[in-house]
Amino acid sequence: MADVTARSLQYEYKANSNLVLQADRSLIDRTRRDEPTGEVLSLVGKLEGTRMGDKAQRTKPQMQEERRAKRRKRDEDRHDINKMKGYTLLSEGIDEMVGIIYKPKTKETRETYEVLLSFIQAALGDQPRDILCGAADEVLAVLKNEKLRDKERRKEIDLLLGQTDDTRYHVLVNLGKKITDYGGDKEIQNMDDNIDETYGVNVQFESDEEEGDEDVYGEVREEASDDDMEGDEAVVRCTLSANLVASGELMSSKKKDLHPRDIDAFWLQRQLSRFYDDAIVSQKKADEVLEILKTASDDRECENQLVLLLGFNTFDFIKVLRQHRMMILYCTLLASAQSEAEKERIMGKMEADPELSKFLYQLHETEKEDLIREERSRRERVRQSRMDTDLETMDLDQGGEALAPRQVLDLEDLVFTQGSHFMANKRCQLPDGSFRRQRKGYEEVHVPALKPKPFGSEEQLLPVEKLPKYAQAGFEGFKTLNRIQSKLYRAALESDENLLLCAPTGAGKTNVALMCMLREIGKHINMDGTINVDDFKIIYIAPMRSLVQEMVGSFGKRLATYGITVAELTGDHQLCKEEISATQIIVCTPEKWDIITRKGGERTYTQLVRLIVLDEIHLLHDDRGPVLEALVARAIRNIEMTQEDVRLIGLSATLPNYEDVATFLRVDPAKGLFYFDNSFRPVPLEQTYVGITEKKAIKRFQIMNEIVYEKIMEHAGKNQVLVFVHSRKETGKTARAIRDMCLEKDTLGLFLREGSASTEVLRTEAEQCKNLELKDLLPYGFAIHHAGMTRVDRTLVEDLFADKHIQVRSGNAFEGAVGTELYFLDSLVSLNLELFFVPWRLNSGFQLARLSSLGLHYFIYFFYFFHFFLLFICAYKAWFISPPCPPPPLPPTPPPLPPPQYPAETILPLFLILL
Repeated sequence: MADVTARSLQYEYKANSNLVLQADRSLIDRTRRDEPTGEVLSLVGKLEGTRMGDKAQRTKPQMQEERRAKRRKRDEDRHDINKMKGYTLLSEGIDEMVGIIYKPKTKETRETYEVLLSFIQAALGDQPRDILCGAADEVLAVLKNEKLRDKERRKEIDLLLGQTDDTRYHVLVNLGKKITDYGGDKEIQNMDDNIDETYGVNVQFESDEEEGDEDVYGEVREEASDDDMEGDEAVVRCTLSANLVASGELMSSKKKDLHPRDIDAFWLQRQLSRFYDDAIVSQKKADEVLEILKTASDDRECENQLVLLLGFNTFDFIKVLRQHRMMILYCTLLASAQSEAEKERIMGKMEADPELSKFLYQLHETEKEDLIREERSRRERVRQSRMDTDLETMDLDQGGEALAPRQVLDLEDLVFTQGSHFMANKRCQLPDGSFRRQRKGYEEVHVPALKPKPFGSEEQLLPVEKLPKYAQAGFEGFKTLNRIQSKLYRAALESDENLLLCAPTGAGKTNVALMCMLREIGKHINMDGTINVDDFKIIYIAPMRSLVQEMVGSFGKRLATYGITVAELTGDHQLCKEEISATQIIVCTPEKWDIITRKGGERTYTQLVRLIVLDEIHLLHDDRGPVLEALVARAIRNIEMTQEDVRLIGLSATLPNYEDVATFLRVDPAKGLFYFDNSFRPVPLEQTYVGITEKKAIKRFQIMNEIVYEKIMEHAGKNQVLVFVHSRKETGKTARAIRDMCLEKDTLGLFLREGSASTEVLRTEAEQCKNLELKDLLPYGFAIHHAGMTRVDRTLVEDLFADKHIQVRSGNAFEGAVGTELYFLDSLVSLNLELFFVPWRLNSGFQLARLSSLGLHYFIYFFYFFHFFLLFICAYKAWFISPPCPPPPLPPTPPPLPPPQYPAETILPLFLILL
């Protein structure tokens, strides 16, 4: 019994819970499912698409891999050095800047210089790069001057960059300490200025033999084979060079022989454009290079002068110029000859020289080959056209004979290479009474106002009472028409001739356009006096949106009695089809009307157009000119197709070649062409031109602000002042700079008296402004105005300026004053932020609504670069004082009347243009 109990207890959990049974793993089958068992298997279907040896891998010797890795690392380091030397964003174009003293030479100083420029930019704002670099030169000169004490150094820095706190000043001092190569730049500059004329610059153009294991960075080579380790090296390398720098193209092309046929009048400019992004700079450099090739006594002197002109990063191009000096010189002169006599003279000189005669022979041979090839291609085209021509579809004239083929016009031969900057006038003759003043850092030219021409013996102003009764309502409040309107009365209101009117600002061109509109409205008046508003439409095209808004308000009020609907069609205000159908006069921009006329579905509205008025027609010479050309050409084509007359009216303030534009508009010169010079201006205008003569950019910037402040102070408290700048950002910067100078010199009270009604009005209105700059400036009597502001803010500024609460107003030169955008200044900023302009458009800036009522009598132009100032003065005679050819005779008119009297309390605003 006891044994049974003991045996049962040994199987209890307590007795065997700590026992572990070890399994015999040798008896377990652990083979994988896909493990081969040794049985023979078939390979059918498993080796398709591959062949024996396809997956074989070839290893390379370890020594070769290490050597290649070292070479790759060395090439990368060399590439980084090349990038540091002249191809970063900072250094792009820095060599072309005039007057820049310091240029960093090491990677560390370059990084420090970038931080320094950022520091200066934060102090001066978004200024052109040459101004920032010039300010950096002045700051470094102060920091590196050991003779200055710390207080004097701090004072000079504050004068340059404005008031700076202690923290920023210490940061600036530490940045100056990190510039360790500043003194070296002065020595290099002195060495460049004192180069010995006999020896010149020692430059080695011919490259030395490359080392055995040195290769050009960016090359792609064939993989080395196993035979590299056997015997002597006899490997032919196939190299594909990458053009990593601007001169890479020259490196790849210099191996090709230069042929005289490849060199034309612009070959030098195209080659230099690889190094100079600015087209004007490359053109100037090309002229200087050509002069060096012509005047250098020998190749060595030519080489030295080219290095000084183009720099040390154009060795390959200079080498090409040196090797083919005479070919490049004479082929360029021959291609750029302006007359046959000059061309014959150059060819005679080349024929007399045995070396030059080779080039002339190659040119003639190439020309013969080209003529033969062109003749063959022409014959082939004629033969092909005869084969492809379908006689049944050939256009036939009224006589049943085939029309002659149209002549092909090569437009490229008619293009001015300089575009709108072309100036043929080389001499200047200012009007009587003009004088010049030399100032420190700038020069002034004062041009007096032209005296109005006296009335003719039979000239008289036409009373409004003599107008047709239906037209008198449009001139409500007018007693008489002015001189120009009286002369155009019959042409505008009693005929349907196309008109082109060129007259100065305030001459009443808008009223002439209104008379043409009344002429069209009068054709659709019923017997009961009602107007068939569904039978016609009038299009008034203005270049700017704010001018469109101004014209809509003006025409809407004056034509309200006729029941005529005037609507705006711009990017700010769209019109649906129903609105266009219900509108009789559409005032729009050229681009919007171009879109409308291009759509086929809009012909229902365009076919009702009976009058098109093109305001500021001189924009044909602008970038927007092709749009106006398309509109006029489309209108003329529509007239020819539909045989329905559409009257074209062109208005312009400045248009020297008015006869050409009249031909374009199909204007009869004897009936519809009218030109009036500035002597017909209702309010005489005195003009002052200021040219900055300072060479350093930062000095020009400081002198500009000082002159603007002085000119504004001359009219402080007397006249309102408008300051025009070249960009929207500059509006706020200029206004703040003037305000800060007034606060510094305690002259702000001259503009706005404390406690006056204007002060309270400005403070109240400033709280409602959404523009932060305007909110900051408005309480001081200053304001800004440009198209980037909201319409509410722009309207607020216009109303406050009209009510004479705002004394100084800064606006973009493109976008306006007195509620109307200005479009008289054509400014293009190059990479160096040099300003370019088209002179005739400056004068057309006086084409401003209500300008005569404001009594503008004083206009000042500022030219940031003195050579542009001289160019403009040379252009003045041709573009502003007299027309290029006599204007057409005007009909005689009756006795002179006394000139209009303006109220004594009229405040005369002063306009400033900052170029």
